[in-house]
Amino acid sequence: MTKDNNLLGKFDLSGIPPAPRGVPQIEVTFDLDANGILHVSACDKSTGRSNKIEIRNERGRLSQAEIDRMVADAKRFEHEDNEQRERVSSRNGLEAYVFQVKQALNEYGDRLSNDDRQKAQSMCDETLAWIDANQLAEKCEYDDRLKQLQRVCQGIMAKLHTANSSNSGQSCGQQAYQQPHQGPVVEEVD
Repeated sequence: MTKDNNLLGKFDLSGIPPAPRGVPQIEVTFDLDANGILHVSACDKSTGRSNKIEIRNERGRLSQAEIDRMVADAKRFEHEDNEQRERVSSRNGLEAYVFQVKQALNEYGDRLSNDDRQKAQSMCDETLAWIDANQLAEKCEYDDRLKQLQRVCQGIMAKLHTANSSNSGQSCGQQAYQQPHQGPVVEEVD
């Protein structure tokens, strides 16, 4: 995780316009050339703004013994690192689902009954409060909370999608009731 990283350099990618969570798309590229020079670049796909940095292996940065120790530590803690990565991924998936539902409710919630809208909003708020209070929860706990939220919200989001499809012929909020780890849904239209 980032707490175990060794800072090699920094650069800023500024001028990214404000957007809802998950909307900005930043492409980060790492390239290690034959001379051992690391080239890192980042580009905001919506604005085209980019920045880059070149990291050279300067003397005195890390000795071979330090590098060997770091590699050995990485191997020794690989299992724990994988568990941590899965736990964080589950938490992020739960948060992403909450924000997708909330965004759909903000944009199209007027097409739902007050009861359905309040039920989904309340469940989202409760879930965010639970996430804040349980930052160190296990993967299975985050997964269980996601299933609970989906049980409540999928039917409501399906109603929202149906109401919107009949009104405009377009799909809205569709991503809100997808699994958060799936890619986008592509519908073929004639």
